[in-house]
Amino acid sequence: MFKKYLPYFVLLGAGFLLWFIKKHQPSSYPKQKNTHTEIIIPAVKTEEVFNRKAHIIIYSKHAHCRMDCRHIDETEVKEILAAGQINNSKIQEDERGKTYPLEGETHDKQHVRIVFAPKGNDTMEVVTCIDLDTEWSCDCK
Repeated sequence: MFKKYLPYFVLLGAGFLLWFIKKHQPSSYPKQKNTHTEIIIPAVKTEEVFNRKAHIIIYSKHAHCRMDCRHIDETEVKEILAAGQINNSKIQEDERGKTYPLEGETHDKQHVRIVFAPKGNDTMEVVTCIDLDTEWSCDCK
Protein backbone atom coordinates (compact mmCIF):
# COMPACT_ATOMS: atom_id res chain seq x y z
CA MET A 1 0.00 0.00 0.00
CA PHE A 2 2.92 2.38 0.76
CA LYS A 3 4.31 1.86 -2.75
CA LYS A 4 0.99 3.05 -4.17
CA TYR A 5 1.29 6.50 -2.52
CA LEU A 6 5.09 6.90 -2.75
CA PRO A 7 5.04 9.10 -5.89
CA TYR A 8 2.60 11.51 -4.18
CA PHE A 9 4.81 11.78 -1.10
CA VAL A 10 7.87 12.42 -3.29
CA LEU A 11 6.00 15.08 -5.26
CA LEU A 12 4.72 16.70 -2.06
CA GLY A 13 8.23 16.64 -0.54
CA ALA A 14 9.75 18.13 -3.71
CA GLY A 15 7.14 20.89 -3.69
CA PHE A 16 7.84 21.69 -0.04
CA LEU A 17 11.62 21.69 -0.70
CA LEU A 18 11.19 24.03 -3.68
CA TRP A 19 9.02 26.40 -1.59
CA PHE A 20 11.55 26.35 1.28
CA ILE A 21 14.50 27.12 -1.00
CA LYS A 22 12.63 29.91 -2.79
CA LYS A 23 11.52 31.46 0.52
CA HIS A 24 15.01 31.46 2.07
CA GLN A 25 17.01 32.41 -1.01
CA PRO A 26 18.65 35.85 -0.87
CA SER A 27 17.21 38.41 -3.25
CA SER A 28 19.08 39.05 -6.47
CA TYR A 29 18.32 42.75 -6.15
CA PRO A 30 20.96 44.82 -4.33
CA LYS A 31 19.84 45.81 -0.87
CA GLN A 32 19.59 49.52 -0.38
CA LYS A 33 20.58 51.09 2.89
CA ASN A 34 17.48 53.06 3.74
CA THR A 35 16.84 53.62 7.39
CA HIS A 36 14.74 56.72 6.87
CA THR A 37 11.00 56.47 6.96
CA GLU A 38 10.20 60.15 7.27
CA ILE A 39 8.17 61.68 4.48
CA ILE A 40 9.46 65.05 3.40
CA ILE A 41 6.78 67.29 1.96
CA PRO A 42 7.87 70.72 0.80
CA ALA A 43 5.47 73.44 1.87
CA VAL A 44 4.83 76.39 -0.39
CA LYS A 45 4.21 78.78 2.49
CA THR A 46 7.47 77.79 4.25
CA GLU A 47 9.49 78.27 1.07
CA GLU A 48 8.17 81.84 0.75
CA VAL A 49 9.44 82.79 4.22
CA PHE A 50 12.74 80.90 4.06
CA ASN A 51 15.43 82.85 2.18
CA ARG A 52 17.83 80.44 0.48
CA LYS A 53 19.91 83.27 -0.96
CA ALA A 54 21.36 84.62 2.27
CA HIS A 55 24.59 86.52 1.61
CA ILE A 56 25.96 86.06 5.11
CA ILE A 57 26.16 82.62 6.74
CA ILE A 58 27.22 82.44 10.36
CA TYR A 59 28.00 79.22 12.21
CA SER A 60 27.20 78.58 15.85
CA LYS A 61 29.94 77.06 18.01
CA HIS A 62 27.84 73.88 18.19
CA ALA A 63 27.48 73.75 14.39
CA HIS A 64 31.26 74.10 13.88
CA CYS A 65 31.86 71.26 16.32
CA ARG A 66 29.27 68.99 14.65
CA MET A 67 30.64 69.83 11.21
CA ASP A 68 34.13 68.79 12.34
CA CYS A 69 32.87 65.53 13.87
CA ARG A 70 30.75 64.60 10.84
CA HIS A 71 33.15 65.73 8.10
CA ILE A 72 30.80 68.36 6.69
CA ASP A 73 32.40 71.48 5.23
CA GLU A 74 31.05 74.93 4.39
CA THR A 75 30.58 74.10 0.69
CA GLU A 76 28.29 71.23 1.66
CA VAL A 77 26.32 73.54 3.95
CA LYS A 78 25.85 75.95 1.05
CA GLU A 79 24.75 73.07 -1.22
CA ILE A 80 22.05 72.03 1.23
CA LEU A 81 20.96 75.64 1.75
CA ALA A 82 20.54 76.03 -2.00
CA ALA A 83 18.97 72.69 -2.89
CA GLY A 84 17.93 70.81 0.27
CA GLN A 85 14.33 69.99 1.07
CA ILE A 86 12.72 71.43 4.17
CA ASN A 87 11.57 68.73 6.59
CA ASN A 88 8.35 70.35 7.81
CA SER A 89 7.93 67.85 10.64
CA LYS A 90 11.17 69.08 12.23
CA ILE A 91 10.59 72.87 12.05
CA GLN A 92 10.77 74.40 15.51
CA GLU A 93 9.94 77.80 16.90
CA ASP A 94 10.73 79.39 20.25
CA GLU A 95 11.49 82.85 21.63
CA ARG A 96 14.68 83.00 19.52
CA GLY A 97 12.77 82.40 16.27
CA LYS A 98 12.17 79.58 13.80
CA THR A 99 14.65 76.93 12.75
CA TYR A 100 14.39 75.17 9.41
CA PRO A 101 15.90 71.68 8.95
CA LEU A 102 16.97 71.12 5.35
CA GLU A 103 17.83 67.63 4.15
CA GLY A 104 19.69 66.43 1.10
CA GLU A 105 22.73 64.72 -0.33
CA THR A 106 26.06 66.53 -0.55
CA HIS A 107 28.61 66.26 -3.34
CA ASP A 108 30.47 63.55 -1.40
CA LYS A 109 27.24 61.49 -1.04
CA GLN A 110 26.49 62.23 2.61
CA HIS A 111 22.78 62.29 3.45
CA VAL A 112 22.57 65.20 5.89
CA ARG A 113 20.15 67.39 7.79
CA ILE A 114 21.36 70.93 8.44
CA VAL A 115 19.33 73.20 10.69
CA PHE A 116 19.23 76.87 9.68
CA ALA A 117 17.90 79.88 11.59
CA PRO A 118 17.19 83.05 9.58
CA LYS A 119 18.66 86.18 11.21
CA GLY A 120 17.41 89.18 9.29
CA ASN A 121 16.96 89.63 5.54
CA ASP A 122 20.24 88.26 4.21
CA THR A 123 21.84 86.49 7.18
CA MET A 124 21.48 82.80 7.99
CA GLU A 125 22.80 80.98 11.07
CA VAL A 126 23.75 77.31 10.92
CA VAL A 127 22.52 75.78 14.18
CA THR A 128 23.63 72.14 13.77
CA CYS A 129 24.58 69.52 11.19
CA ILE A 130 23.51 65.88 11.24
CA ASP A 131 24.68 62.95 9.11
CA LEU A 132 21.54 60.84 8.70
CA ASP A 133 23.35 57.67 7.62
CA THR A 134 26.42 57.49 9.89
CA GLU A 135 26.65 57.76 13.66
CA TRP A 136 29.86 59.72 14.29
CA SER A 137 31.46 59.88 17.72
CA CYS A 138 31.49 63.46 18.91
CA ASP A 139 32.30 65.33 22.12
CA CYS A 140 30.28 68.47 21.37
CA LYS A 141 28.28 69.89 24.23
